[in-house]
Amino acid sequence: MSYNFRLFFITFYKSFFQTKGTHAQLTRKRISFLLLFYLVWPVWGIIIWVSFLLDNLLFPGYKSQPADKPLFILGNFRSGSTYLQRLIAKDIDQFASARTWDIFLSPSVTLTKFFSVLLSIDKIFGSPLKNMFVKFDARTLGRVDIHKISFFDPEEDENFLLHKWSSFFAGVMFPFIEIFLPYIYFDNRLTPKEKTSIMSFYQRTVQRFLFTKHEQLHFLSKNPSFSPKIASIFQHFPNAKIVYLVRNPLEMIPSTISWLGYTWHVFSDPLEKYPFISEILKFTKHWYDYPLDILSKTDPANYMIIKYDDLIQKPEETIHQIYKHFGYTMRDTFRQTIKRSVFEAQNFSNNHTYSLDEMGITREQILGTYSDIFERFGFDTNIGQNNVRIIPNETSLS
Repeated sequence: MSYNFRLFFITFYKSFFQTKGTHAQLTRKRISFLLLFYLVWPVWGIIIWVSFLLDNLLFPGYKSQPADKPLFILGNFRSGSTYLQRLIAKDIDQFASARTWDIFLSPSVTLTKFFSVLLSIDKIFGSPLKNMFVKFDARTLGRVDIHKISFFDPEEDENFLLHKWSSFFAGVMFPFIEIFLPYIYFDNRLTPKEKTSIMSFYQRTVQRFLFTKHEQLHFLSKNPSFSPKIASIFQHFPNAKIVYLVRNPLEMIPSTISWLGYTWHVFSDPLEKYPFISEILKFTKHWYDYPLDILSKTDPANYMIIKYDDLIQKPEETIHQIYKHFGYTMRDTFRQTIKRSVFEAQNFSNNHTYSLDEMGITREQILGTYSDIFERFGFDTNIGQNNVRIIPNETSLS
């Protein structure tokens, strides 16, 4: 479970010495980010890995922590996975889902215990540290557009793998997509040894997370980027349950291009408004085809395929079906929580407009590339007008 120093140093070298003509050109914004990143991330990384070692000495029991019937939500980006995760995560009597805080600040048992003691002391004095951090959260992550994020909300635990530097998400901060392609096609492009190392590390982080305070709960994971890892998930979590969300490509593609374009512009000054469109079209097709192929060979009792429209239009019914299918208990208190949460989401408005022309792709291109997906799921091929998609409530639903 060693750190991926090779990829880390390649990333470092390219960031400073191979930027000409790339989306990572050394502008003022880019240099500022690189200086901040390389001043903070290596130091914090050392602290985290030391805490992992301390876990083995102080809390070795985490290694035997079971993960009973973990629920993994997969699919392409912008297919409703965040919405579904955050609804189910409200069932705190049954599920535990890693928050941004858990992922980046306390991924180890040692750090979780440390922060717990620190916050307990802070509470005695009126919680000044906590209040300061809440304000920091609102002024930083709270201002992120398109995808609502907070240190206190459930998030994609693919980010755990950044601590090993073996994640496609590192390519968001370092837009050299060619060196991160193996992680985008995880099961098909990485060696068995690499896959085992990465998934064993991830499995340990899940055990650490559950060991700290969620021993009896089901682990809830939302990771579109786990779609190309689906075979590895079943290998390392044999009793895993999978919900695969599928959305009309005419909606998913422009939304994904827009979202990834936005994130690349946060850390860099790309040469184009929407970088890597051809690569996005290729891997989104793989993220449709590969998981669906693996699931077709899997016991139906262990997975569900759900359409985005069914989730959005009938969220209460959809969650009830998920619980019934996998044998989770639906409590009355959670039913009421779901009703309130659905009402709040449906009354939240944050529209985004996407132009296919501006992205340099056509409706015909999408219809042709994903023809089998349209045919299999009966998706509407006439969505949109004048190459423009308007997706309501997407910040809260994706």
